[in-house]
Amino acid sequence: MASPDQMERVVNLAKRRGLVFPSSEIYGGFRSTWDYGPLGVLLKRNVKEAWWRSMVQMRDDIVGLDSSILMTPKVWEASGHVATFTDPLVDCRKCKERFRADQLPESGACPKCGSKDSFTEARQFNLMFKTFVGPVEDDASVAYLRPETAQGIFVNFANVQTTSRKKPPFGIAQIGKSFRNEITPGNFIFRTREFEQMEMEFFVPPADSQKWFEYWCAERFSWYLDLGIPEDMLRLRPHDPDELSHYSTGTADVEFAYPWGWGELEGVANRGDYDLKQHSEFSGEDLSYFDQEQDSRYLPHVIEPAAGADRATLAFLLAAYHEEEIEGADGKVDKRTVLRLDPRLAPIKVAVLALSKNEKLVPTAEGVADKLRGEFMIDVDVAGSIGRRYRRQDEVGTPFCVTVDFETIDDHAVTVRSRDSMSQERVAVEELVAHLRERLT
Repeated sequence: MASPDQMERVVNLAKRRGLVFPSSEIYGGFRSTWDYGPLGVLLKRNVKEAWWRSMVQMRDDIVGLDSSILMTPKVWEASGHVATFTDPLVDCRKCKERFRADQLPESGACPKCGSKDSFTEARQFNLMFKTFVGPVEDDASVAYLRPETAQGIFVNFANVQTTSRKKPPFGIAQIGKSFRNEITPGNFIFRTREFEQMEMEFFVPPADSQKWFEYWCAERFSWYLDLGIPEDMLRLRPHDPDELSHYSTGTADVEFAYPWGWGELEGVANRGDYDLKQHSEFSGEDLSYFDQEQDSRYLPHVIEPAAGADRATLAFLLAAYHEEEIEGADGKVDKRTVLRLDPRLAPIKVAVLALSKNEKLVPTAEGVADKLRGEFMIDVDVAGSIGRRYRRQDEVGTPFCVTVDFETIDDHAVTVRSRDSMSQERVAVEELVAHLRERLT
């Protein structure tokens, strides 16, 4: 399990190296909102692309969708979010801070001011953000920012099934922003009010739902292992009956060993036929599927793997963060910080470094960069000592550095340095793209 100190170091690294910034920082910030910087947006994009590749590109039984954030309020009435998407809320009478009633310490003391027996009676607080559509703010113009991407999939089930000509078992995948007015957001990008989800709804014949539930639990657990999270930092935890959502007949969470303890990374739920049944009833549209081979009609059951892109990004950062002592060429022991990110996730794949700002080396380095830019996301850095530049690239997880030196002008070769082993090898410029492509894949 990552230590609390490591969490602080990762947050500091994220700010210092342009991964994640506090939102609205020049105005003092805005609680629990974050902006992804130049390297952070690349890392998060790579996480989403790895998910999409695994869930859609490499399969012929899942298709994609991008549904709207704003939908008719009837969608949220049918899904149960208007009536049941709530948390119990209490106020401290002394410091006026609000807390979730189910997350108070056993001592009964206020987590902020320490007062005991100072809480109001719990009341239910709906987590959906309410807004208004159109120029008049009245009940007829109320709308909600979606609290999950799943409902956009369910209301498009018939459209997608008809146009894609898929039949159960098949899935619909979506990546998009969701919004929840969390009472107690926190832990950096782990719990925020605006976040990005990677969800897939897999529609199956009712008799096969348990088989597919077990399949997707194993499949999603393996995805994190494949991208470099150690197995001892992951676990699959089935939900107890009393914590199941109103729609679920079975749920299991892929959990990660965060610095504050085990926390949800992804949930896999057996939603049964709840969603299609609700939307059929509320809309008046028949969302059942007719199986011509079996000459039968049924409402498919749904298995839902739902992951957070932000939580996954944080988990990959924490798992990849390492500090180590290495001996330099002068015999002195140096401290190195390195993000051992899987190359598929690394924001920058290759850094091109000129040994110095020499008038001959810099144009040569730019020529090498031009050869690589069409193949990989690269960085070009010509300022500072070569050792410091290696360290900067290690800190942001760049798998390979390509150094252009004075010998390059004569032998048309460069030095390729590996992030993880720090080993170096000489590679001809004309063979460089093929060499890096092989190493990175």
